Amino acid sequence: MSLNSRLQACHNIADLRRMAQRRLPRVMFDYIDGGAEDESTMRRNQQGFDQLKLVPQTLVDVSDINLATTVQGLATSLPLIFSPTGGNRLFHHEGERASTRIAERENLIFTLSSMATLDIESVGEMTAANKWFQIYVWKDREVVKEFIERARASGYKGLCLTVDVQTSGQRERDLRNGFTLPPKFTASSLIDMAFHPDWWWHMLTTPKITLANVRNKAGLGVNNATAMSQYAASHLDPSVTWDDMAWMAEQWGGPFMVKGISSPEDAQRAVVHGATGVIISNHGGRQLDQSISPIDALPEIADAVGNRTEIILDGGIRRGTDVIKALCLGATACSIGRPYLYGMAAGGEAGVGRAIDILKSELKRGMMLLGCADVAQLNSRFIRKV
Repeated sequence: MSLNSRLQACHNIADLRRMAQRRLPRVMFDYIDGGAEDESTMRRNQQGFDQLKLVPQTLVDVSDINLATTVQGLATSLPLIFSPTGGNRLFHHEGERASTRIAERENLIFTLSSMATLDIESVGEMTAANKWFQIYVWKDREVVKEFIERARASGYKGLCLTVDVQTSGQRERDLRNGFTLPPKFTASSLIDMAFHPDWWWHMLTTPKITLANVRNKAGLGVNNATAMSQYAASHLDPSVTWDDMAWMAEQWGGPFMVKGISSPEDAQRAVVHGATGVIISNHGGRQLDQSISPIDALPEIADAVGNRTEIILDGGIRRGTDVIKALCLGATACSIGRPYLYGMAAGGEAGVGRAIDILKSELKRGMMLLGCADVAQLNSRFIRKV
């Protein structure tokens, strides 16, 4: 069966996840799929949607469904954004190229991670898609200024500050698997190679994988999960305050999102200090375990900031109806990470495209069955918590 046929046989994101699991060595699949400690937060990110039920309206003309919206002044065909995700070439040799091409094709916003395997300039040159750059507060503020200037010069339209990595969460799957970057050859990896020859072939015949944006600053060679945690602790600034955020927003001077918000108080502070958007996120359950899920946090945050800023929900999206529920509760759009990474791991660019096609189809069908012809019309009358 051809790759396209196998991808077309995937009818939801869970099917793409299973296909990715078959293709990837376990250590790489677990890096995508795993969360911190007991992974309770990661599970809750999805389970929170199950307690929200949609209330259909009948006898509504839904012959023409509008899924397009505007996020931070940028027109998009869907209320979906590509979340910043690191290390993409670990999952498929096309890496960030795969997702940027689909973002351009579908007119969606792509967010490049500071920990990407392609650098700011390369991605800026390769795609005309609307792009944001995700940044941290580094202890060396000159690094911050440099990243901002590089993103501006390369045509990025927004800056996304991640604020929930004061230190790295303990991702125990990675520790048990001995995750390294780039992958090391061990007795177990040689055995694994026999079961995943295509992945290993591309790993051995393509350029060495690095964290392209920090490779000249971090001194990263072969690093295990513990070393990467130590790197974050030594280079990312845990003393950062709202004043630092305001300084970065001023340095950028354009659309500025704060990613990692979970409380209404923080959402209000972000707006006061210059954020044009807040991204409700717990890092996909990869940081603080036992923390509130984005969908559970959304109603209070929407009440707190009202119409003063845009709200993006990041975490737990697996269905088009999840997107609908988030928009009903006040989100402007939703940001996805694992769904497109599962697609990437399953089939590169074609797999990312399949992930977006699945969510788009589910979103359109859900809107029709809900009796709402335009995503701009979604509101609380369409939803109940049970």
